[in-house]
Amino acid sequence: MILAGDIGGTNTRLGLFKIDGKRLTAAVEGVFVSRDHKSLEEIVAAFVSQHGLTVEHACFGVAGPVRNGRCEGVNLPWVADERELARALGLEAVGLINDLEATGYGISALEASDFLVLNEGAPGASGNAAIIAAGTGLGEAGLYWNGADYLPIASEGGHADFAPRNALEIELLRYLQARFTHVSWERVVSGPGLFNIYKFLRDPGRGEEPDWLANAIRDRDAAAVISEAALEGRSPLCAQALDLFVSFYGAEAGNLALKFLAAGGIFVGGGIAPRIIGKLKDSTFMSAFVSKGRLNSLLEAIPVRVILNDKAALLGAARCAALRARLL
Repeated sequence: MILAGDIGGTNTRLGLFKIDGKRLTAAVEGVFVSRDHKSLEEIVAAFVSQHGLTVEHACFGVAGPVRNGRCEGVNLPWVADERELARALGLEAVGLINDLEATGYGISALEASDFLVLNEGAPGASGNAAIIAAGTGLGEAGLYWNGADYLPIASEGGHADFAPRNALEIELLRYLQARFTHVSWERVVSGPGLFNIYKFLRDPGRGEEPDWLANAIRDRDAAAVISEAALEGRSPLCAQALDLFVSFYGAEAGNLALKFLAAGGIFVGGGIAPRIIGKLKDSTFMSAFVSKGRLNSLLEAIPVRVILNDKAALLGAARCAALRARLL
């Protein structure tokens, strides 16, 4: 049996998988609020003990850079370590990979119904691909196409410098520079990033924040409130913020496509995209995606798909463990 994990800044999802032919089937799953626990080892121990599990192999996809089997969380105050996890599980070794790397492994396990197409791209498009995923943070990864399968390439591209494209966005950069030592793409393309954009528009009076909206933002997740109010047409200010957010999302997805020459496609993952499908399907995202000057036509030929299956990274971590153990 394979224990897999998708460890994010908000939630930690664990699953025990068995192999049925060439398919992975989940036997048990659990979701934990990450910040309610002191460490990943604590969550893993509770999950295994609760279900009386026998684990033979394990792999965990974690949000952050993994170096020498160790990851210090960027949006979560944890240190995850392969050796500590192996000791906790009584295994010789476990795998610890970046969460977008795990998503890359998971893509090959998904069905056509697990994707929504934003851009068909050129007929028969193939080659390298890439993943971009906004949630608590902004994850990015490359996918090397070897002719039969995708091989994930870990990246921390979400922390690269944010690049404004016009006068308003230059103002946003200056606004954020006054608040952060470094302004990355994650500061504008993530849940907290959407709230940053909203505050930039609100603070100088570019839009009105009625009492009901201020109260909702105070009491609930700000990004969820803003996106819901925008999609429901209840707040012009939230609509402005979501427009900018989606444009930034498309622009950075296009940047990623250029960096990996992702002729095989861009996959849009993470927790935010499935919740704003209506907005992603209008022209805002794709207009920013293809707007690359002399290379516009190259971007227009790239397929763009949204990952709708929220278990892609969990499946990918399980698949990574199975591949390393030569079970698949």
